[in-house]
Amino acid sequence: MSTGETIIRVGHSPDSDDAFMFYALTHDRIDTGGLRFVHQLEDIQTLNKRAMAGELEVSAISIHAFAYVADKYALLASGASMGEGYGPKIVTREPMTLEQLKGKTIAVPGTMTSAFLALQLCLGKDVPVVQMEFDAVLPAVASGEVAAGVIIHEGQLYYQEKGLHQVLDLGVWWNEENRGLPLPLGGNVVRKDLGDELIAKIARLLKESIQYALDHRKEALDYALTYARDLDPALADEFVGMYVNQRTVDYGPEGREAVKLFLDRGAEMGLVPGPLPIQFVG
Repeated sequence: MSTGETIIRVGHSPDSDDAFMFYALTHDRIDTGGLRFVHQLEDIQTLNKRAMAGELEVSAISIHAFAYVADKYALLASGASMGEGYGPKIVTREPMTLEQLKGKTIAVPGTMTSAFLALQLCLGKDVPVVQMEFDAVLPAVASGEVAAGVIIHEGQLYYQEKGLHQVLDLGVWWNEENRGLPLPLGGNVVRKDLGDELIAKIARLLKESIQYALDHRKEALDYALTYARDLDPALADEFVGMYVNQRTVDYGPEGREAVKLFLDRGAEMGLVPGPLPIQFVG
């Protein structure tokens, strides 16, 4: 380790979109100016819990969970995963309507995920759920272990191959209910106690990393495919494009408005603390 090197622990999911986003930082494709980024791969529910304890300097986080860590972390202006008229899906083994689903237990990929908050905003705070690892939800629905499940990550693209049926796309629902705004799903946070100078540097480097991947798409995608869980390369490319785009480089006014509205709606229903002052940095 060189003298003066500062280690920044970065938590993110072992998914193709996060791998794509952090490729340049992981592979020294950009000058980090004396910062060494150490990547810690965890599922999003685990990262949400670690953020509550303030463990990592930088972390991917569910926008839902941000409501509980806004005292410790600020949202980086880069790194958003937004559903632009698509998002987590409620799926079942047999075709079913929302009305038929009422009262049935739905598997969710963690109660701090944005998928779960979106489900509650849609179906009510008392919707019965069982929590599972995100990659256990689809098999549990397919086997009949649960009546329905909310699927996130790449499963959104291949659930039909497993014989499952979509009841509702929560991204479409949110988009139609909220003036076409995107559904906020994930973001990246930075710990406030790092100080303004270091925070600004981290924000700039994360933005550079995302832009590098978009500018060197094939190179970054080849790396991201190693995290695609055997997904067909064309589908992996589609998935990365869905969740890493210009909105990821910067939320933009609509993205910022969507985050505030998502958490405000949750606060109105007593699902999250709030209303919150939301700080975007970078």
